[in-house]
Formats: sequence, structure tokens, C-alpha cells
Amino acid sequence: MRAWGVQWRSVNRLDGKSERLIWTPLFHTRRECRRYIEERYGYIRQRPDLRAEPHGWRMPRAVRVLVLIAEPPPEPPGEEGT
Repeated sequence: MRAWGVQWRSVNRLDGKSERLIWTPLFHTRRECRRYIEERYGYIRQRPDLRAEPHGWRMPRAVRVLVLIAEPPPEPPGEEGT
């Protein structure tokens, strides 16, 4: 399944550049995702104290994600229920 997700971003001297996917709801369109980011994280844009050291927060970004759901491998015989 292809969808849009939210990528958290920050840059600071302690951790360097950090980017990770936030497991919020996934969205069908980029527009929906960007609207969610603006409503949920829009305050970061007006907060220079959060964008500066030591936090270094940046506005999250809408990114395309591919979700694959796989079945777990079967358990070897004799190890069921352990």
C-alpha cells in the first residue's frame, strides 16, 4: 500500500541531523498529510526557541511511504507455545 506519512526532522550539535518517521495516521493524499502537519506541528514555524539549539526542531515533512504487510514465518516444529 502506498501512502503519505510524516517525517520528523531536527538538527542540533548533540545529535546532529535526525530524521524519523512518525507513526501517525497514514494519508491517501499529500494534501491531507500537509494539512495534518500544519494543524499538529504548525506552531514550530513561529517558535524560534524550538528551532534553535538545543532543540533544533524543523517542520515535519510529508513523505511517500510504502507499507508492506508480511506474514510471520512459521514456527519450527516442537517450539510452539514457548
